[in-house]
Amino acid sequence: MLASLIPILVALLLGAMSPGPSFVLVTRTAVGQSRRNGLAAAAGMGVGGTLFGTLALLGLTALLTQVVWLNMVLRLAGGLYLLYLALRMWQGAGTPLATPLAMTDGAPAGGQVPSLGRAFIVALATQLSNPKTAIAYASIFAALLPAPSQVGEPSRHLLLVLPPMIFLIEAGWYSVVALAFSLEAPRRGYLKAKGGIDRVTGTVMGALGLRLMVDAVRDAVSAR
Repeated sequence: MLASLIPILVALLLGAMSPGPSFVLVTRTAVGQSRRNGLAAAAGMGVGGTLFGTLALLGLTALLTQVVWLNMVLRLAGGLYLLYLALRMWQGAGTPLATPLAMTDGAPAGGQVPSLGRAFIVALATQLSNPKTAIAYASIFAALLPAPSQVGEPSRHLLLVLPPMIFLIEAGWYSVVALAFSLEAPRRGYLKAKGGIDRVTGTVMGALGLRLMVDAVRDAVSAR
């Protein structure tokens, strides 16, 4: 089983490390809010990745590949959500943070930051905003999961082991990102250039949302 599991885990890790809206959100949360909020966002990414991975293992992603209109609707909704996040970032670019720079136990000393629950939910929604991720998981599993006839019983063990491993990979990677960007130097740099950074981040998020929507329409048209 281990020989089959390692290539899958490597592929999943490389996929998690690829830049995208999830990376942008966790980075901004860790730098602009607190280390704890960044870690809560990392957990949200882990749960979202696990949901997509489980759907792929259950074969439900075949529904997205065969029902073109459902795929398009979900991806358009995800794109609109990313555009909404981009708009919120632009709107808040000129608003100074209400929290001082000093850090206590991973959170700003004094002041208020969004709750851990909100950071988790926003991250989870961002991870789930692109249903194409589930298809990417399905592609990895289709290419690397051994056929039951080849390995027999261990393949069932793989199906049980993969969901928690997906969570560990997704949440682990984004926890590293959150810890790195919640250090004092990145926070100081962010506070000094908050307006510009928020506008650039919002622009990137908006561009990713538009790209998701354009790809959804293009794929739907080409599938006809």
